[in-house]
Amino acid sequence: MLSTPAPSSSGSGRKKRRSRRSRQARRQRILRIALPIAGVLVLLGAGGAWIGYSALQVKGDLEAGVVLIPELKEHLLAGDSEGVQSSFAKLQQHTSAAASESDGPLWRAAAMLPWAGANFSAVADVAASVDKVVGSAAPLLTEVDIDSLGGLAPKDGRMDIAALQEMAPALKKLSRSVDSSYTRVERIDETRLLPQLTGPVAQASEMFGELRGPLEAAAAAAEILPPMLGAEDKRNYLLLIQNSAEVRATGGIPGALAVIQANDGAIKLGEQGSAVKLGVFDPAVKADAEQELIYSARLGTYMQDVNLTPDFPTAATLAKTMWEKKHGGADIDGVVALDAVVLSHLLEATGPISLSSSAELPALTGNLPTKLTSDNVVKTLLSTVYAEIPDPALQDAYFAAVAGQVFAALTEGGVDGQKVVEALQQSTAENRLLIWSAQEEEQNLLAGTPLAGAVSGPSAEAGVGVYFNDGTGAKMDYYVKRTAQVQRRCAADGTPVDTVEVTLSNTAPRNAAQALPAYVTGGGVYGVKEGNVKTNVVIYGPAEALVKGASLDGEDAPVGSHFHGKRPVASRTVNLAPGESTTVAVEFVNSTRAVPSLQVTPTIQPMTKVVKSSTVDDSCVTQD
Repeated sequence: MLSTPAPSSSGSGRKKRRSRRSRQARRQRILRIALPIAGVLVLLGAGGAWIGYSALQVKGDLEAGVVLIPELKEHLLAGDSEGVQSSFAKLQQHTSAAASESDGPLWRAAAMLPWAGANFSAVADVAASVDKVVGSAAPLLTEVDIDSLGGLAPKDGRMDIAALQEMAPALKKLSRSVDSSYTRVERIDETRLLPQLTGPVAQASEMFGELRGPLEAAAAAAEILPPMLGAEDKRNYLLLIQNSAEVRATGGIPGALAVIQANDGAIKLGEQGSAVKLGVFDPAVKADAEQELIYSARLGTYMQDVNLTPDFPTAATLAKTMWEKKHGGADIDGVVALDAVVLSHLLEATGPISLSSSAELPALTGNLPTKLTSDNVVKTLLSTVYAEIPDPALQDAYFAAVAGQVFAALTEGGVDGQKVVEALQQSTAENRLLIWSAQEEEQNLLAGTPLAGAVSGPSAEAGVGVYFNDGTGAKMDYYVKRTAQVQRRCAADGTPVDTVEVTLSNTAPRNAAQALPAYVTGGGVYGVKEGNVKTNVVIYGPAEALVKGASLDGEDAPVGSHFHGKRPVASRTVNLAPGESTTVAVEFVNSTRAVPSLQVTPTIQPMTKVVKSSTVDDSCVTQD
């Protein structure tokens, strides 16, 4: 019988030693992990009262800073330099204290805790971001002369170029600071925060987000305005006054035209005209082939149709070429577009303007108001004028007279510079003010800002665009109300699907065919029943997205399908009788985690009533 040999004493000893070494190694590994955590716990345990006190200090300083912001703005609007300096010094003291307090060793230790660290880290990020932005604003508010804000409004027909050049570096620094702070706060994972913190973090993100666009535009404007205002050589700009009563993708039909001349800051109104007088271009001015496929050769055939495309650089290039072709020897250095709502914003700065003394007014203006104000200018220019002046040629003369009077009120002096700035900021934020420069370097600075109105490029391609083009051939869009919204859901595999939902309603009176002038209804000339509104709805998806499907009032419906650069484009024509509404919805299969921003053609409606907040389905929240 075989027997198992007894293990040698030496083998048993080696195993025991290996076992001891293994246990010792495990203990060391555990200690390496546990000791830092223990250290944090000890530190927090010893400083529990202090961290609570510190948190209250940070909270108090941030809240005190928020309270000071309206006070600071009031001093800015009043041009009170001493008040600005005092309020800003207190604001900076509070934000600096909050940032410093939340950057100490105790906060950094607290940020390491797995169950609560995200909250301490979030507070520190917000405090540091706010302090960074306030610090970046210091040169603008403490070094630049507050009185120079008055130079942003023309005086005696001249802009103060030196004031713009003085502000440019400070605005650029502040814009970059806000952009980086937005990125920092936006990266905070709100799902890991206590309920008490999610609101303030979201507010900080929203605040920085709202500041980004206007500041970027202001910084670009301060840098490029001096050369554009003729600091180096004389410039000529073609002004397109967009009439939203006949909608186009960038706003409205460019009916009234004018040339603005700039030379060393001096600005004057040159030749005025109308798109109708330019006539038909045959052969058509060549446009981008891809866009011609979507919008037809009309882009280059009529000045009234250059902005069927929502891409303003394309529309501006076509407008420049057309004007120069019809005005031999003319040289256009850039194109500016605005609508009647911009005029209403500017009239808040100038105050009411009187038209009774204008030599350019038609002899007979019916019951049109003799004074235009911020309250009546939109209705007057987009509705009442057609009832009181039936002749289109005389309507153009009236529009030219109004443009001349507003221009004179702005340039002759006595205008509140800060109110002019606010009017331009609001107009830019609503995509109602667009600028294109023929100078490549200047256009590169404009690109990416709301002023550019581009639908291609990194800043635009991540978003969604909803654009409208009139198909009635009349002025019925004054009566159309619109809303637009992005709704996100996620497919089973987690792929985001974004539905862009657009609702249009014709609010014209039921008897519009009899109650409204034929020039407003179109008189059925283009095959649209009088009182009806025909609209081409064009929806752009984000770059690299794909059209998944479309519906009309909840039923599957076909759409035109194209691409503009990397962006998918879907289009659908709707025809609404008075009192009717319809909803067009297009689904895009997207590839980005963030819900895309939404840009919409500006109309007479406030953008706040058109663009509805995006929604995110629970299917996406669960997967996130």
